[in-house]
Amino acid sequence: MLFFSEILPQGTWEKVDSPVSENLSSVFFVDSSYGWAAGFSGIIIHTSNGGKDWTIQDSKTTNNIADIFFLNRNIGWAFFWEVSSFPFGTYVLKTNDGGVNWIASPSPAESCFGQTIFFQDSLNGWMGGKPYPIVQTSDGGITWEEALIDSSTYSTFPVYDLKFYNSNIGYASGGVFDCCGIIWLTTNGGSNWFAIDTPFVAPEPIYSLHLTDSINVLGVGGDFELTGFGVGIINSSDAGETWNFEYIGTSGVAWDIAFRSRSDAWAPLGGEANLIYSMDSGINWSSVPTPDSALIFRITFPDSLHGFGIGNDGVIIKYKPDSTTSNFTRPADDQHEFNLEQNYPNPFNSKTKINFWISEFGFVLFKVYDILGNEVATLVNEYKSAGKYEIEFDANDLAGGVYLYTMFIENYSASRKMILLP
Repeated sequence: MLFFSEILPQGTWEKVDSPVSENLSSVFFVDSSYGWAAGFSGIIIHTSNGGKDWTIQDSKTTNNIADIFFLNRNIGWAFFWEVSSFPFGTYVLKTNDGGVNWIASPSPAESCFGQTIFFQDSLNGWMGGKPYPIVQTSDGGITWEEALIDSSTYSTFPVYDLKFYNSNIGYASGGVFDCCGIIWLTTNGGSNWFAIDTPFVAPEPIYSLHLTDSINVLGVGGDFELTGFGVGIINSSDAGETWNFEYIGTSGVAWDIAFRSRSDAWAPLGGEANLIYSMDSGINWSSVPTPDSALIFRITFPDSLHGFGIGNDGVIIKYKPDSTTSNFTRPADDQHEFNLEQNYPNPFNSKTKINFWISEFGFVLFKVYDILGNEVATLVNEYKSAGKYEIEFDANDLAGGVYLYTMFIENYSASRKMILLP
């Protein structure tokens, strides 16, 4: 059996050995073991053991790589700008073997100098940038065309981040420094985008987004000038109908944001050599210095126990959970990893949600039991790919009381208690 305990407050960060000294501009992990980082001079590095070791991959370019994205351990994309020779534009790199071989697209996305890239599957993807904010592909990145965007005043401002919550709902963010921050929204899978009217709410660009669900969105940015207002946070809890923006009183700009758990968020402040974190889903923030004053610009958490940050001079930092707790215990020679989080809300009335992640493809069985051990529901009973998942449990027909939910994966299982209000 695997035994779970609650995760205590934030851990610490430490620098790890990096094989490069060039600035790193993007990092992406598909699970707690497999990750990539990319940056200046065509650098792409890869780890298959959770950041203990990194190897350099041959990207076939010496141009600066702006962003990298992977669907799984094999299929991924990156892109760079070609500005020194014709044809100019953004060239997309693709790999089908985890980066052993990278192949550049034969023609560039000439209408967009990309800043961010996102794929929903092996064919359909989007890239945000400038001067045209969003372009899309339906052939895996070989050809690109301009996405359909509304014609409002602010809809063609630069895009810096783009994410989908599900196959239909996606958000993008960007804007212009000392002018306004803009949010774009699609509700039909990227077929149409419209700019949400936020210019008078957010006076600075929004550089990164976190989608808690389809209606709760949090974005970060700020003003890095000495006379500016520092880090800015924007959020909406009604699918973008209304927004709130505020400066949190910390100097610098938040360039990225990642959540370690439902409530524990982190953001790097780049040149300030600080990280900020929130333990209450972005309401209140504190700051800590980066290890050795490293300049960190990107951050990611593949799960609640593993986190990575990258930045200037090839620096890589790794998250260290609080040493007094862990999410599970298992045999030392076992390589399977998964995490089962506490349901929320808890206690709950009728409906609650449960998050879990698995590190590799496998069969997942998810059951709910009453306090006497009687099975009352089966929530998952199928093979799942590695990744994060959220399921909803509707207890409308059950009596109030204590219930157990248990996740089975191969020879292991994990359980937590939840309380249904009468």
